[in-house]
Amino acid sequence: MKTQLESKDSIFYKDATALAELIRTKEISPVEVVKAHLDRISEFNPSVNAIVTVADTAMEAAKKAEAEVLRGDKLGPLHGVPFTVKDSIDTEKILTQRGSPIFKGRVPDADATSVQRMKNAGGILLAKTNLPEFSYWIESDNLLSGRSNNPWDLTRTPGGSSGGESAAIAAGMSPIGLGTDLAISVRGPAAQTGIVSLKATHGRVPMTGIWPRAPRRFWHVGPMARSIRDLSLAFSQLAGPDGLDAFSTSTVAFDAGLSQSSSRPLRIGWMVGPGFGPVDSEVVATVKAAAEALQSFGISVEPVGIPALEKDFALDVFNRLHVMEMKPAFLESTKGQPDNMLYKMAKTMLSLPDTSMVDFIDAEQAVERIRDGYAQYFQKYDALITHVLPIPAHKHGISEFVIDGQKVDATYLQGATVPLNLTGLPGISMRFGTSSEGMPINIQIVGSWLAEATILHVASLLEELSPVQGLFPEL
Repeated sequence: MKTQLESKDSIFYKDATALAELIRTKEISPVEVVKAHLDRISEFNPSVNAIVTVADTAMEAAKKAEAEVLRGDKLGPLHGVPFTVKDSIDTEKILTQRGSPIFKGRVPDADATSVQRMKNAGGILLAKTNLPEFSYWIESDNLLSGRSNNPWDLTRTPGGSSGGESAAIAAGMSPIGLGTDLAISVRGPAAQTGIVSLKATHGRVPMTGIWPRAPRRFWHVGPMARSIRDLSLAFSQLAGPDGLDAFSTSTVAFDAGLSQSSSRPLRIGWMVGPGFGPVDSEVVATVKAAAEALQSFGISVEPVGIPALEKDFALDVFNRLHVMEMKPAFLESTKGQPDNMLYKMAKTMLSLPDTSMVDFIDAEQAVERIRDGYAQYFQKYDALITHVLPIPAHKHGISEFVIDGQKVDATYLQGATVPLNLTGLPGISMRFGTSSEGMPINIQIVGSWLAEATILHVASLLEELSPVQGLFPEL
């Protein structure tokens, strides 16, 4: 599809921060904002299929939020701003069906911690978004709600597993939302639709109320939006322990990132391999361009390598580990219901052979070697810039790709993202280029553990320099 510059009058293409300010200053009402997004959903969701359930409480919540503004009540940072949520994340009294007929009609009794925190900030739950069955595939397709399409080109995928969320935000049906990430799932879909997303350090945002939890040590929940400032705002509201998720222990007040008092220039490396698999030349050029653009801010930038990623291919390590941990959860949930599963999703997992104990232990040790490799890297550098995906968004249903002359299967799309799930490192996905076919190309900004402040700062600088700022799909 064609692209257009953002219309300053389009409510549905303003970011969440701008909407919150307009609501706070009474230039626009929460009712107007919610209605604009509901109208947008009615008009364009039939072709994009990003939204699976509209919250029947949204307009009532908007009226309540409007009354609070008019009374002069204390307002949260997202007061009156609608948000959407991936349908694997529990929402109180709103359908959460996990992309499967097995869970058709399921209505949770309580919100996930992340959803409740968005509401505590004043956000209004607008809708639930599509996903692959059980959040397990690189395309958002399932037997319950069907396939989501990319707003830039309906013949292409918006990715998985948070593909419905990425498509909804890119299409102006939502300004901000929540996705989950096991190996690629907030960063990859953001790259395929040209929006931004944050996978924070593992444990920064509690996973309470999100399914599946196995393997818990690799799962993340994170914000997806259209601006870096929205990611920062959302992260400030989402982070911190909830007393229920034992992995979530770091308080939001603590940040090991950029020190505002530091006077030395940042040091940043960039790489597209080896260690990630083959990468398309247009993607390589975009990563290099983004890295070199930072030099205009006096930042030291140079090409780098991380030897540990060459020794242990992270995607192979991940596959040997997560099968053993995730397969039992799938077996339990799908028992006696083979006709209610898509082959590429749950059936694929169930058909994979078990990892031997020797291979499992070797994979565990490989994770430690990869963590050590990143730790050594961050002794010298403050951040790392890589690609998110080795190719731009692809056509629906493709299971094999030829990338830089090499034939690879679809799992290789996770080559540069899965290391951050194995290690728990934070990463941002943001657009910095466009392919020859007009599709977005995102880069990934990686930080050290608990250093979200650093990568959000770097991303904000790159946002200023981005050659694609203000471009959205023309539906």
